[in-house]
Amino acid sequence: MAAGSLADDIRTKLGDLSPAERRVARVLLAGYPASGFETVATIAEKAAVSAPTVLRFAGRLGYRGFPDFQAALRAELDERNASPLSLYEATDYGRQPDPDSAPGADSLLVRGSAVFTAAVGQTLAEIPPHDLDQAVRILSDRKRRITLAGGRFTHLLAQYLAMHLMQLRDDVRVLPDRAVERTAQLAHLARRDAVVLFDYRRYEEDKEAIAQMTREAGGKVIVFTDAWLSPTTSQADVVLPSQVGTVSPYDSLVPTLAVVETVIAGVMKALGEDAHRHMQQSEDTARRAGLV
Repeated sequence: MAAGSLADDIRTKLGDLSPAERRVARVLLAGYPASGFETVATIAEKAAVSAPTVLRFAGRLGYRGFPDFQAALRAELDERNASPLSLYEATDYGRQPDPDSAPGADSLLVRGSAVFTAAVGQTLAEIPPHDLDQAVRILSDRKRRITLAGGRFTHLLAQYLAMHLMQLRDDVRVLPDRAVERTAQLAHLARRDAVVLFDYRRYEEDKEAIAQMTREAGGKVIVFTDAWLSPTTSQADVVLPSQVGTVSPYDSLVPTLAVVETVIAGVMKALGEDAHRHMQQSEDTARRAGLV
């Protein structure tokens, strides 16, 4: 099960730090993760503190020294950049199977039950209630235009959330794949826009650019991501992280789906009778068009 990022750890400890140590924390968070690899002297200068203060800060996080902190940061970045292939090669999946010890269906089911149950439970327990409430408020604001986009696999979740929202309210769209259509939509982002992005490890540069353009236009950004946090979160108004633990080298989207369905339930409740009327109209239209 993935732990949270070092940035998360720093944020949670801000209240326990001295004023000088908080300045170190803010310098690291402002340029995270690259700032964590600068020298102690450079960080101290940027924070306007002494070098020993930077070392004390690392100790407050539980590290024996700043090199230990940087080693943990390197390990986190390795995890953030992991691919299914690298995970395959680093685990038992990358070794020649023993026919006599190959896992049976029973053991797979037991392991799957344990892993997925824990991942979903931890994800929902760690979602910040404020972020969930804010996501529901943004998505249920009928004055806003909602645009959704995902990645290699997560485009499926973007489409899943979009199709539910389309049944509950107007002005919902999925960002097109084709360059001309995508450019046309992004060129007309405005204050009334809310963009929902799904970005998981081996993060995609276009998601960060889309988030930045949305913020520059005055719109809102909601990011679904993993426990290591996409770089896109630096531009986000709402961050909804999920665990990705699974029984294969592929990151699981099961916990994210649980978060998506929780958001859908919240939007439905927030829209109330308006959602009911919209669903009824959608059903009537689909029936008349012979689509159901």
